Amino acid sequence: MKINFSKKQFENLIKLVYLGNWMINAIRVGDEKIKKYDEIEQYIYSFAKDFGLEKYIEFSKKYNKFFPARELEEGTDVEQYREEYDNETFWEDLIDRLTRRDFVKKYGEETVKKMSLEERIEKEYPFEEKYRNEFEKNGIENLKV
Repeated sequence: MKINFSKKQFENLIKLVYLGNWMINAIRVGDEKIKKYDEIEQYIYSFAKDFGLEKYIEFSKKYNKFFPARELEEGTDVEQYREEYDNETFWEDLIDRLTRRDFVKKYGEETVKKMSLEERIEKEYPFEEKYRNEFEKNGIENLKV
């Protein structure tokens, strides 16, 4: 099987691969990295020069690996997408964790486990709405530890 890409399509593929592997492996180091995603990233990056996109991907002889060039990270929209993703997941995760904490505190872990999905959603919603409204209005200004 062969897949043909235009230069623009391959540029977008490089960005997708970069962002996807970053999401999966940026939080991991060394042997913790999920190798199959690093491998596909290396494979895709190996074709960058063929598409005239070597400004985005550099090869290191020292490490015998391809790396995203500064131009990919700073000269394209990938950093904007990473920041948007981080920002959105931060707020969603914070709201979810605080909602869950308060919900379980009020009803108890065993009672929550016995609730139907519909009941859980209905009873959890006021907690979620409280935090969502607070953070939309004030950000982290009122958080205290």
